[in-house]
Order: sequence, then structure tokens, then C-alpha cells
Amino acid sequence: MVDTLIHILLALLMPPLLLGIINRTKALMAGRRGAPLLQPYFELVRLWQKGSVFSRTTSWLFRAGPLVALAATLLAALLVPFGGHNPPVAFIGDLVLFAYLFGLARFFTTVAALDTGSSFEGMGAAREVTFGCLTEPVLFLVLVALARESGSLSLNGLLTHASGEMWPQEAAALLLMVGALFILLLAESCRIPFDDPTTHLELTMIHEVMVLDHSGPAFGLILYGAALKLFVLGALVLHVALPFGIGEGLPGWLSFIGGMLLLAVAVGLVESVMARLRLLRVPRLLVAAAALAGFALLLTVR
Repeated sequence: MVDTLIHILLALLMPPLLLGIINRTKALMAGRRGAPLLQPYFELVRLWQKGSVFSRTTSWLFRAGPLVALAATLLAALLVPFGGHNPPVAFIGDLVLFAYLFGLARFFTTVAALDTGSSFEGMGAAREVTFGCLTEPVLFLVLVALARESGSLSLNGLLTHASGEMWPQEAAALLLMVGALFILLLAESCRIPFDDPTTHLELTMIHEVMVLDHSGPAFGLILYGAALKLFVLGALVLHVALPFGIGEGLPGWLSFIGGMLLLAVAVGLVESVMARLRLLRVPRLLVAAAALAGFALLLTVR
């Protein structure tokens, strides 16, 4: 019961902190002091205190988009173990539900963008769906490789097995999986080099262009959902990446939190040393991630 409560509290409270650490890391790399670490929390509170403005051309789909996307991501957070503790929800085959929850969130986000009737947001929706078709195979290939090696079809079983037991025998395959998952995290979280959450250049916008008509609490839900998605995918990367595993009890929670903070620093460093890719080159990097995941799968079935 206590572990479940801690799991839920971490999923609800920690995601905006990762954004604060990423922004502070980028500021320090640029020689600036940067915004406070808790600035994302202040921005969310400010947005949730505002009113909402809805276009007369939109329907209930526009209002439901942020809510459904956030609900799907929250449910995905309940399927992933944090540290060495069992997740609140676990069953055989939940890895398929985990993957398609992100697909459901993407579907409603793009439908909400199309519901505005704006060709500009339609352009962003088309880009989002196109790149989503390239990121989903990466996730499935990694999950299949982990399931093949661990013998489990549950996220809890295959991630717990990957944390400590696989590294001595399958280090090469796991390194390829970590590389593929890290690229997947950057792409799904709309981070550089795939997208820039602070951009306002029409020709390069992907995710941001789809949410231009959202305001107030709805836009706050979108920002919080994006941070939560980064947190959930980061937990997935962390479980595969740590060769020594994550313990149980208080040390397990502390090691998980510390690992997530270091992962946020790594994302900030990547965004500090890399520029945003041209749109034509984004599919190439996603195909490279799929190739890494495919080679990892081949190594596990050799």
C-alpha cells in the first residue's frame, strides 16, 4: 500500500521537476543562471488559474483531447515499475496496452488539432502521425527483445529482469536497446533534435503547432501531460540502462529518483550540444533507432 502511494505521488509530482532540471542544465551550459527549478510548477499553476477561450468552429473533440491524452498517460504510468517495486497495475500482456495508450494519446491530440479547421495545425498533425508511425516500431522491438530474454509478457517482469539479470550475459543487446529508447524518449517528448518546445518558426513546428489554439487550463493539461510522458519513458529507459539493478525499500526509491534526475541532466546536455534536425532528416534518425532495436532483438534470439 505504501509503495503504491509513493508510486502515484512520484508520477503526479515529479514530472515538472524534470523539465526544470532540463532547462537549468541548458542555461548553465549557455553560461546563464536560468529559471528556478520549480518554474514549471509555477507556470502550470498560472495556466490552471486562467480562463479558457474556445473557437466556435471546434467541437467536444477539441475539449476532450487534452483530458484523454493526460488520462492515457497517467494509466501508462501505473503500468511501469518505479525502482524495484511492483507497479499498481500489472498483468500478462500489459506491454501491449502500454504501447497503445501512447497511441491513444497521440490520436486524440491530433484529432483535437484537426478539429480546429486550421490547415496550419493540420500540417503539424500530419507530421506528428508520420513520425509516430516510425517511433512505435522502436518501442515494440525493444519490448519484444526484453520479453524474449526475460520470458515475461508483463512490463513488471521484463523490466525488473532487465535491471540486473540480463547485463552480464546480454550487455551488447541492452546497450543497443538503451540507445534506441533514448532516441525514442527524445522523439516522443518532442525534445531537440526532433522538435523544440520553445520554437515559433512555422516551418519546423511539430507538436507545438497542434496546441496553438489551446489556452488556460487545457494548455496546462497538455504541458503537464508532456512532462508526464517524459517521466514515464524515462523510467523505461532507466530500468533498462542500470546494469546493477534498482533495489527495494527506501534505497530503491532514492536510486530511482536520482537516476531520473541524472536522465534529465543528460537530456539537457543533448539539447545544449545539438541543433534541431531538418524535418527531412528526422525519419533517418528514427529509422536508425529502429535498426538499433532490431539488432538488439537479433542478439537476443541468436
